Amino acid sequence: MGVRVGMSIEKDLVAASATPLVLGILAEGESYGYAILRRVSELSGGTMTWTDGMLYPLLHRLERLGLVQGAWHVAANGRRRKQYAITAAGLAALAERRQQWQAVTEALNRVFQVGTTMTPTSSAVRSAW
Repeated sequence: MGVRVGMSIEKDLVAASATPLVLGILAEGESYGYAILRRVSELSGGTMTWTDGMLYPLLHRLERLGLVQGAWHVAANGRRRKQYAITAAGLAALAERRQQWQAVTEALNRVFQVGTTMTPTSSAVRSAW
């Protein structure tokens, strides 16, 4: 099951996946905003293109919750940028989210597998009408 080029992901799915994605990216190592945006796009095969307006409020919320920690650094070009790192609490939250997503993914895979074998005349479809 591949990702369709040009496909857009619905807002509710983007919102639901945002925290585990950011925590997972930061579990790979420290990063800053623009690099996180690029990594999300890379991980999703380009189907998830986040904006600054979505990412930074999320990072600030995760910081307030103690799941990530930010620190200002001066880049090689002399510009200041905030580097984010996952905390121990963030790693614990990521482990919990991973279990939640695995349960959701397993359920969806089962229903999608059943759904691909159903025809419009199957009893399950008839009873839904």
